[in-house]
Amino acid sequence: MDQIRAAARLSVAPMMDWTDRHCRFLHRSLSRRALLYTEMITAAALVHGDAARLLRFHPGEHPVALQIGGSEPDLLHRATEIARDFGYDEINLNVGCPSDRVQSGAFGAVLMKDPALVRRAMEAIADAAGCMRVSVKCRIGVDDQDPSIVLPEFLAEIQEGGVRDVIIHARMAWLQGLSPKENRDIPPLNYDLVRRMKREFPGLHLSINGGITDLDAAVGFLDAGIAGGLDGGLARGLDGVMIGRAAYHDPARTLLDVDRRIFGAENPRESAEDAVRAMLPYIAAECAAGTRLAAITRHMLGLFNGRPGARHWRRTLSEGAHKPGADHRLVETALGHIGQRAA
Repeated sequence: MDQIRAAARLSVAPMMDWTDRHCRFLHRSLSRRALLYTEMITAAALVHGDAARLLRFHPGEHPVALQIGGSEPDLLHRATEIARDFGYDEINLNVGCPSDRVQSGAFGAVLMKDPALVRRAMEAIADAAGCMRVSVKCRIGVDDQDPSIVLPEFLAEIQEGGVRDVIIHARMAWLQGLSPKENRDIPPLNYDLVRRMKREFPGLHLSINGGITDLDAAVGFLDAGIAGGLDGGLARGLDGVMIGRAAYHDPARTLLDVDRRIFGAENPRESAEDAVRAMLPYIAAECAAGTRLAAITRHMLGLFNGRPGARHWRRTLSEGAHKPGADHRLVETALGHIGQRAA
């Protein structure tokens, strides 16, 4: 578990419709060390659906965490038992998603209103998790709650139940009146409150999420002493930083230098071109097994943003990857445009 906590120094957020196994394999080609998260999968889908299809991943993705959604302790226990056998390094409970679909299932961000239920849910998950790290990803509050009151009460409750690892999205969630997309941008960020939580809960491994778009900001959260607070003291840096949309839309700029800057290790690739070449055997094998090329390359479109040839890279993949028989050779063709034409 200590190794997974070390990897959580920099993680890529769970993002619905984005962080599937192909996206994660791309991100792993850019960083050996960062912790990668799946999309959220509901406990009900794992227990009653095709768990093998939902949970399969490439061994090269490690360290990789599974995020699940749910609020029924018994169902979460059964889902965790299923997931445990697939070899994930961590299982994370979603207490932050504000979508209508999640609310209708009485889980996600709405659970911020019931920390005692989250405690029971996490006790059930931990009981079935085996050697997997268990964690919670939450908001600072929902709707008209006062986050300065609600968040410490929430953390105290789940810590009492044995939770030691928490990722905090530093925004409120508005369950009525804002769409999920608006909930990612409109509620103001409150980084200072998350820093305060690190002072008040030194026994928790706390990661921060929300609005973090580059490694300079990530390093600042991790390493800088933060002056302030009522006691006038100096807070230690946070334990981890989770980056979301920036890692997806501009993966090379965000992740290519992560291992050196965040983990003090050698980067696995020198360039986005090297990362693409490293992906080619994987792409060839997946296409030979029946995966549509577009299912993989849709995650790769932003690799060369701002560079000469980027527009032609995107066009080649967008127009050709859906065609029957498209495979790794199309990616090689698209790569040939990089550096040759204006983006």
